[in-house]
Parts: sequence; structure tokens; C-alpha cells
Amino acid sequence: MFIDVHTHVFHPKIADKVLAQLEGHYSITPVGTGLVDDLLDRLKAANVDKAVVLSAATDPSQVIPANNWAIQMKKEHDALIPFGTIHPDFDRVEFELDRLERNNIKGLKFHPDFQGYRMDDPKLFDVMEMIEDRFICLFHVGDILPPAENPSCPQKLAALRKMFPKPAIIAAHMGGYRHWDHVIEHLANTDVFVDTSSAMDFVSDEKLNTLFQAFGTERILFGSDYPLFDAGTEIDQLKARLSLSSVEFENVMSNATHLLI
Repeated sequence: MFIDVHTHVFHPKIADKVLAQLEGHYSITPVGTGLVDDLLDRLKAANVDKAVVLSAATDPSQVIPANNWAIQMKKEHDALIPFGTIHPDFDRVEFELDRLERNNIKGLKFHPDFQGYRMDDPKLFDVMEMIEDRFICLFHVGDILPPAENPSCPQKLAALRKMFPKPAIIAAHMGGYRHWDHVIEHLANTDVFVDTSSAMDFVSDEKLNTLFQAFGTERILFGSDYPLFDAGTEIDQLKARLSLSSVEFENVMSNATHLLI
């Protein structure tokens, strides 16, 4: 089963606003509408069976509405695997984790940069203590700031992993958006998975091959970062830029099955 582990869809009432915010932050024009039907159409065209849908509450007040949306999507769309969201300043974390677990939500998305905390914040440690091994944890990692200054970075994630060895952890953007030299130094020798989202347009062929060699195709998960990018186009890049065997390609496309299905 081929799975895209990194997508985003939005309620129709806010989709246009969110797309404008994404374009403003990343200077990337989204290829998709950010709506469920558009994502499903693109998955079908790319021969991808399922997609993980991610959201991150940028304010504690958004936690419950965002998770309600995730639970609703799970009930309505077999092809979607929504992750939940938690904010460290939310005052009922344990209650919300229990609610997500009861509704068979498999994972959580963390975006320190957008959510307003650092990856080495003790408030995040408290959340990780409550999670134990109940959820897969997918972290946004990296940005244009130097790693030490950025809220998230490969070194901070490696330290977090050492503190909390129980949950499966996925580091988005090949381990750290624009922090790829540090990814190899700090994450390659851990058991953290990485996804391919928002990486291939920003790394050279040489760097892309180095990253794939460092992690091996057993720890790399395909992610498109829809609606910024299209799954079919990202798959074409994988095939064109890497000399992957058929087994290696299938690993990248289907590794998430072992975590999610």
C-alpha cells in the first residue's frame, strides 16, 4: 500500500486564508486548493492509496476544533488517515489524548515554529510524558534560521528522542527543512524516520542522494506536503533524481504501512 504521510487539508471556510498564509511564509505558490476532494483526486492520479492529513493548533483554543475536524475526516474518508494536534499550553492534554485514542487517531503533528514553542521547552516534555507510545509523533523540523536559534532543529529532535524513546517519531522535510547538513550529523544514527515533504525542490541531487544513503530507504517515508506540492510530481522527482531499485522505491512509498495500518 502506497501512503503519502504528509498532507494538509482545510475546512472550506478557511482554506483560502490558510493557503495565503502558507504562500506568504514559504514563498511557494500552492498547487492545490487545500480541499479534501482535490487531495483525493491527486492521490488517485498518482496511484497513492492513502494519505496522512496533518494539522497543528497554533493556539490552545484551536486544539478541540482541529481534532473534531480530524475525527470527522476519519469517519468520512477511508483514504485519509488524520493525525490530531496538541498544544503545550492546552489545559486538558490528557483528556484530549484519551479522546483521540478512543476515536482511533493514530498520530499527532507538532509544529514548534508555528505553534510558538521550542523543541527543548519543558512544556513539550510534559506532553511527551503523557503520550508515551500511544501515538506516532510527526514533527516539523527546520526553517531559515540557524539551528540553534530556530524553535525546531535536528539536534533538538535528537535530544528529544533520547529523552522519549517510546513513540515512533517522524521528522518532516527529510529531517529538517534547510538544516540538511545537521540532519545527517544528528539524526542519521537514530531510529527517527524522515519524510520527503518539502525537500526535493530545495536540495541538490548530490545532497538528496547523500540523505537517502544516510537513512536508507527503510527509514524514509514518502510525503508530498500537499497542497504546496502534488504527490504525482513528487513521485516523478524521486524516480528521476535517485537511482532507486524497484524494491527501494516501494520501500519509500509503503514504509508507513507498517506504522499506520
